[in-house]
Amino acid sequence: MQDFSEIAKRLRQDKGLTQTQLAQRMWVQKSIISAYETGMRQPSLDMIIRYAKEFHVTTDYLLGLDARKTLDISNLTEAQQAILQQLLTEFHG
Repeated sequence: MQDFSEIAKRLRQDKGLTQTQLAQRMWVQKSIISAYETGMRQPSLDMIIRYAKEFHVTTDYLLGLDARKTLDISNLTEAQQAILQQLLTEFHG
């Protein structure tokens, strides 16, 4: 099971953000992001929620309790959502 530090770092890197860029988006100092990613500091509940919103994942995913990522498709039309559902059905059988 991965811990928050590993997950947070991977999410940031996957999105192509530096620690400084993420810190600016989260309204904290870069040293806070660095401390989370090295495991020197644990995030508050408020910060976990901010991460979840920033990266469109669940808090369970951030805490390593659920390996599934989610995808927010609420801004898509019903037709676009149906197409994605068909693709998922094709991949999952």
